[in-house]
Amino acid sequence: MRYLLRQLGLYILAAWASLTLNFIVPRLAPGDPASAMFARYKGQLQPEALAALREAFGFTGGPLHEQYVAYLAHLFRGDLGVSVAYFPAKVTDVLAMGLGWTALLTGSSVVVAFVLGSLLGVIAAWRRGGTFDTTLPPLLVFLGAFPYFWLAMMLLYGFGFTLDVLPLRHAYADTLAPSLSFSFVASVAEHLLLPATSIVLASVGGWTLSMRSSMIGVLAEDYVTMAHAKGLSPLRIMFHYAARNALLPNVTGFGMALGFVLGGSLLTEIVFSYPGQGYLLVQAVRSQDYPLMQGIFLTITMAVLAANFLVDVLYVWLDPRTRGR
Repeated sequence: MRYLLRQLGLYILAAWASLTLNFIVPRLAPGDPASAMFARYKGQLQPEALAALREAFGFTGGPLHEQYVAYLAHLFRGDLGVSVAYFPAKVTDVLAMGLGWTALLTGSSVVVAFVLGSLLGVIAAWRRGGTFDTTLPPLLVFLGAFPYFWLAMMLLYGFGFTLDVLPLRHAYADTLAPSLSFSFVASVAEHLLLPATSIVLASVGGWTLSMRSSMIGVLAEDYVTMAHAKGLSPLRIMFHYAARNALLPNVTGFGMALGFVLGGSLLTEIVFSYPGQGYLLVQAVRSQDYPLMQGIFLTITMAVLAANFLVDVLYVWLDPRTRGR
């Protein structure tokens, strides 16, 4: 518990630093979102509206420390400001639109790639030097060498344009309304298949190679030799003795990958016009939507910190050595 409390303190400090940077960086950039919106309307707004817009976006002319206190006060109330690109919608409402789709696409892809890659790495190391080990990991690493958006475009061209068996864009059919009906869930799964497959193909090779390397090192340990000498079953030795300890480095990487899930797979979402966080980020950059960009960056940062803390908790359970720190 002391170890976890110490780690929690470090993450709280990192969260405060992230909040502060999230406040400072947009104010160091030239211009402000109010001026960008005022210019977009090309004279349709009165000059006095500029001050009201700056007040709405939190870019007042007051002292910086007063703006910072007001920023934190709004933040702890769950008020991230008003979006420029989707004006007058609040940033929290805009983020809510993309958060669920991003969690579904990137989250499911990361979990599938991690589980599948770790399992393949365990089998490849256990059968080191065999046909499985000499063919599959190199093939997966070769696929992972291609940019994931290139794989996305190839899948889109092959299964969407050429074969016309899977949808090309969006998260569900335009003729359906969101509901818990079978037709809507089936449409979501169908639209999810291509973008999720492109992410899995691009990342599963890395998980496989990492797990294989870690597993080979663990298989040389004395306790694994002792387990063989006791006559334990190969499956028990492979998973309970070897894989559990070899999994620790992959768990760290999984925590980082899981933290970045809420950032979305930007280019994949663009290729498939998938309405997630990455797609929203592109719209925010195009529109100089600083409040929305701040909200997205803040969401990603908090997710990474939370995921890493969960990894620390998982480490305590998986590795008893950490309990004595």
